[in-house]
Amino acid sequence: MNHNTPLTPAAARPARHLPGAQRRVLSTAQLRSLGVSPGERNEQCRSGGPWQQFLPGVYLLHQGPPTSEERLHAVLLYAAREVTAPAVPAQPEPGQPHRPGYREAMITGLAALTLHGFASAPALPSLDRIDVLVPRLRRLRSTGCAHVLRAAALPTPEEATGVPVAPVPRALADAVSQLTDAGTVRRLLSEAVRAGHCEPAAIIRELDQAKLLGRPHVADAVDALLAEGRAIAEDRLYAMVREFNLPDPVWNVDLRLPGGPHLGGLDAYWPQQAVAVELDTRAPRQDEDAMWSEYTRKREHLERLGITVVHITPRKLREGTEQQAAVVRTALMASGDRDPAAYVVVLPR
Repeated sequence: MNHNTPLTPAAARPARHLPGAQRRVLSTAQLRSLGVSPGERNEQCRSGGPWQQFLPGVYLLHQGPPTSEERLHAVLLYAAREVTAPAVPAQPEPGQPHRPGYREAMITGLAALTLHGFASAPALPSLDRIDVLVPRLRRLRSTGCAHVLRAAALPTPEEATGVPVAPVPRALADAVSQLTDAGTVRRLLSEAVRAGHCEPAAIIRELDQAKLLGRPHVADAVDALLAEGRAIAEDRLYAMVREFNLPDPVWNVDLRLPGGPHLGGLDAYWPQQAVAVELDTRAPRQDEDAMWSEYTRKREHLERLGITVVHITPRKLREGTEQQAAVVRTALMASGDRDPAAYVVVLPR
């Protein structure tokens, strides 16, 4: 008996619409919709029979261990409130396999990070259990390889290799909640930012909501993440100036009034045009209102002195570099139409 063993002849024809592993892993409800009676199901799962019950209400239509893909679909079938697509759907578009949807269930944690393509996440066959995220009020318990995690509000799932997975920030938080090795946590967080999966702010927000920032090894990893995230944003800012042929600014400077107070640090400054760029790399775990007030006060003070401040987030730099370059270029070109700025002292930061 191999992994391509079909359903019984009576049920084989209508199950052909299911792709790959989904043809070999079916729930009690799916089998019933395909005309398989409880007696026939029990007969197929008898000792030495061709099928096996893998999880409560979930059956493998072959003997032997499941593949990684089969385990994923089995866990989703177990956890989903229902499979939203009918067992016998309308004919799919040519070249488009029919994929049932799993309502109120998605893969999360390390398995989701692996499906998102994380090199630092373990291979699926090495995972003894697969984390699956469901609503908090679902009455469902962990069993076998299905490890149930709960959320007050489910995030919008993404699709990876044909299965619904939690977005990277949520998957990271669910993985980190179960990890005690500081090196592993740091590698996962670092890869999320370095590989462009998401920004540090989104990760820290999820870790904060999961109440994980109080763990010393997580706090240390977050500090390193913020430093790395800022370095990556600065590199993107340097690349933006170079690739879009903007005039060279002075980098990483402090401004002061002559003999007066410190005005604040800036990531880039064009003295002749009195235009500044400031990267917003605030950590969500900080008091956002207080931090935003500080940003606003500094910008308003500089603008009263005639200095234009362009405020850029790392996400804007990553997703809209050309647009941000156009904003800076417009500010530089408009400098000739403004009154001269006050004289300020520019110091290295």
